[in-house]
Amino acid sequence: MTVVAPAEDPKAVLFDFGGVLTSSVLEGFSDFSESVSGDRRLILRLLGTDAEAKRLLVDHEEGRLDHAGFEAGLAASLAAAGVTVEAEGLIGRMQAHLLPDPDMLALLAAVRRLGFKVGLVSNSLGDDCYAGFELDSLFDAQAISGIEGVRKPSRRLYELACERLGVLPTQAVMIDDLAQNIAAAERLGMGGIVHTDAATTARALGDLLGVDPNELHPLEHQEI
Repeated sequence: MTVVAPAEDPKAVLFDFGGVLTSSVLEGFSDFSESVSGDRRLILRLLGTDAEAKRLLVDHEEGRLDHAGFEAGLAASLAAAGVTVEAEGLIGRMQAHLLPDPDMLALLAAVRRLGFKVGLVSNSLGDDCYAGFELDSLFDAQAISGIEGVRKPSRRLYELACERLGVLPTQAVMIDDLAQNIAAAERLGMGGIVHTDAATTARALGDLLGVDPNELHPLEHQEI
């Protein structure tokens, strides 16, 4: 697990969405990939290494390509790889296995209750990826890639969240499930935690914030 201390005493915690406040995006996409192709890694491989699929993802996450356009483009990339899927509803089917993580939502609420500001820094995927979450109630500020026109690991998305929270990047801690996004935060002087599970993240965040991790995550079924 990667844990990086911020350059100054922390005043805010920034949270990724998918894979942090939900179950694993990588596992969810892999489950879907296996169901349509028999290859768990196909979709992630396309999005990570295929030039056209990567372009589609970046354009969509930064708001230049709409929901339907991304679905049509990804379906075409899958077809080129020998897998036929219906384009309409593709994003929803990919995200069907993503469920809210109640332990991380409890941690988020506890951080705020202890007086730290909380922000969302998220690369968006699809029109409905935040459905069921009251973002305005959960967070003091938000920076979402499809709205801002820039995606992680660009430093600008982190800076926007910090500006809206009224803190310096050096006074913030970022929690993300992807190591490259924490590496980018570290270059701004931010602290960071590569998230794997709620209990481990609570212990690491407690150390960075200087609080008892049981105050961050006081759930009886969690051993911290």
